[in-house]
Amino acid sequence: MKVIITEHARKRLHDFRQDKITTADIINAANGIPGRIPTATRFRGFFARSGRMFDIVAKDIPAGRLVITIIGK
Repeated sequence: MKVIITEHARKRLHDFRQDKITTADIINAANGIPGRIPTATRFRGFFARSGRMFDIVAKDIPAGRLVITIIGK
């Protein structure tokens, strides 16, 4: 499934709380969610390669899986 990362989510990657979370980490996390996501839903407990824990908010749209935001821990 194609993963689309919003501009808002890309901007958040530059914030301190999302430090050391990469685009590849987000794509892996989004692809690891099974099933279909009809409404925006928060998924918790993903780990970046750096060891940083994060949550994502995602939903499925016709073009693919849309990652709305990232919340670093």
